[in-house]
Amino acid sequence: MIVLLNQLSNDNTKQAGSLASRTITPSLQPVAHALLQAREEVTELMNHFNQDKLWEKPAGVASVGFHLQHMVGVLDRLFTYAKGELLNNNQFEYLKKEGQPDETIELPTLVNAFSKQVDKAIEVLRHEDKDDLHQFRTVGRAQLPTTVIGLYIHAAEHTMRHLGQLLVTARIMADTN
Repeated sequence: MIVLLNQLSNDNTKQAGSLASRTITPSLQPVAHALLQAREEVTELMNHFNQDKLWEKPAGVASVGFHLQHMVGVLDRLFTYAKGELLNNNQFEYLKKEGQPDETIELPTLVNAFSKQVDKAIEVLRHEDKDDLHQFRTVGRAQLPTTVIGLYIHAAEHTMRHLGQLLVTARIMADTN
């Protein structure tokens, strides 16, 4: 059964109107809710974040820049595996660069990249056939076994994990002004 995704996990999520006409299978709606919530929180938090602190690592933890890059990369990579594909050279290059300080990268560019990756993910979820969710897939060079739905759920969980770390790191960085 396909249902409308017209009420999101958080009543404050502003994207509700933009998804009212999209359908997502019920099993994947929690994934969509998590990704939309992550986008909302990233956008809101980064509006006030100091660009000069993007690559700082307070107490040795990962930088805000790393988390923003990594959330984009994780979604891209896990959704690639969900399609039954291997990573391409561009994805490997992106992975190598995640978290490497680059003063030429602007904060709005990273936030926009994450937002666009969420849009891509939502579009994939919208077209996913519920009968394909339990198809076998493999991950990485080790070809670890999983399923399509396992990859989507892991993508949402991993994104939320890094969102939490990003929120704490950004808070610490704001308190050190």
